[in-house]
Amino acid sequence: MSCGNAHETDCSEVLGHLYEYLDNEMSDDACTKFRQHFEECHPCLEKYGLEQAVKKLVKRCCGSDDVPTDLRSKVMMRIEMIRAGAASTTDSASAAGSPSASPPASTSASASATASRTGSAAEPAS
Repeated sequence: MSCGNAHETDCSEVLGHLYEYLDNEMSDDACTKFRQHFEECHPCLEKYGLEQAVKKLVKRCCGSDDVPTDLRSKVMMRIEMIRAGAASTTDSASAAGSPSASPPASTSASASATASRTGSAAEPAS
């Protein structure tokens, strides 16, 4: 959406980050840019006002609902898993050039073949 006027901050950027602005999750500089945009752009100001009203309505109607303890713990555990996965992905990417990062696939296949030839793998008793 664009109002057709040129702005320092484009309408699509403002609307794309509107919830971050509403939730006070932006830097002070970004908030200042958004406030300036709202002063200049009536359509974006209307959209902001509508989303702000919806957020207040939801808070008023649903804001007092307690979150089940097990749901909260499941969500927190999932967040930690995602964070750990992102960290391990970053660690893996930096270690990818290292020869010890992971054995080649042929090494795993060789180990399996060796185990079956030598009888070290579990075989049924005769």
